[in-house]
Amino acid sequence: MAGFVMRSLRNSLRSSSPSKPILPFQLGARPRTFAAKPSPSSSRDRDAETERAEEQHDDAAVPTSGISRPLSEILKELNKRVPDSLVRTRLEDGLSIKYIPWHIVNRIMNLHAPEWSGEVRSISYSADGKTVSVVYRVTLYGTDAEMYRESTGTASLDDAGYGDPVQKAEAMAFRRACARFGLGLHLYHEDML
Repeated sequence: MAGFVMRSLRNSLRSSSPSKPILPFQLGARPRTFAAKPSPSSSRDRDAETERAEEQHDDAAVPTSGISRPLSEILKELNKRVPDSLVRTRLEDGLSIKYIPWHIVNRIMNLHAPEWSGEVRSISYSADGKTVSVVYRVTLYGTDAEMYRESTGTASLDDAGYGDPVQKAEAMAFRRACARFGLGLHLYHEDML
């Protein structure tokens, strides 16, 4: 999926035109097929006919962006299983925990729900000054409704790993809020299966 997302983004940037941008999720559209027709009398007529057929196909195959889709379709895409190649593992308190890095979650959201928005709702420090908690809200927009989910993430201020504690807590809260829409939710109950 990571390769697909990157190829899709690269191809959409390469092949987009100002009047008709090609969105990353369009690349999976059905291939162009042209029925055999009697050949026109001149090559100019043949070129014009081919161009008209391509324009008609382009107009018919252009899927709409996320805001022009019902929320149920967006949620259906987000609930699909994330490929194992995108899942990472870390050790926490002696336990092996699977997770999807925040930047991959962000790309998946951009791909399947391009009109999503996210915001930090609050940042709070524990009374003992050892942890920080972040509340993050993710909102999806569809033709029929908009929906949001919030979640929290907490990180230790003593953690000497990569990144600062607020960033870690925000990334955790973001991933969890997206999981409440179904993105990567299978990772939370794989051990039960």
